[in-house]
Amino acid sequence: MSDKNLIGAKIRKIRERKEMTLEQLANASGNSVDLLKHIENGDVVPSLTPLIKIAKSLDVRLGTFVDDVKQKGPVIVEQGQTESVIYFSGKKDQTKESAMQFYSLASGKCDRHMEPFLIDVDIHDDDDKFKLESHEGEEFIYVVDGDIEIVYGSEKYVVSNGDSIYYDSVVPHHLHAYGEKPAKILAVIYTPF
Repeated sequence: MSDKNLIGAKIRKIRERKEMTLEQLANASGNSVDLLKHIENGDVVPSLTPLIKIAKSLDVRLGTFVDDVKQKGPVIVEQGQTESVIYFSGKKDQTKESAMQFYSLASGKCDRHMEPFLIDVDIHDDDDKFKLESHEGEEFIYVVDGDIEIVYGSEKYVVSNGDSIYYDSVVPHHLHAYGEKPAKILAVIYTPF
């Protein structure tokens, strides 16, 4: 299992604890059994949307996949430095490399309803081939550095350093670095539990 993709083991553990088969999780989450096997084995780097659907199907928060030690009080992350990192491909069907690194800013905080992340968004050579994805909830994006393009339904928005965008995640969407350099964003993701 890749050291960059340890969440698969957590998904398997939760699924087995709930006595759910891979087939049952696939049906409930709308993902293929094959994709779930690869995620659980740590062979793939999934995008965020399948993980949100897996979390909802397992009746856990998305953050459960990065939480190790539960904390009831506030969580402080100094200088944006956190050990809790999730790597995503940014594309549902791409599974071998990461295009986004999500640094959890609330790992360990129990009973939270939002998932705040600092995200490094890498450059893609083939951004024209992305697939729009949707999930329940809302997203707030603040661009810390660089530029990103958000495809939201049939519209496209370029959001630059110091700008923000807030949108309903149920509308099919995709974001990627825009231009010739990577970007860094602060994202707060809310998914109904």
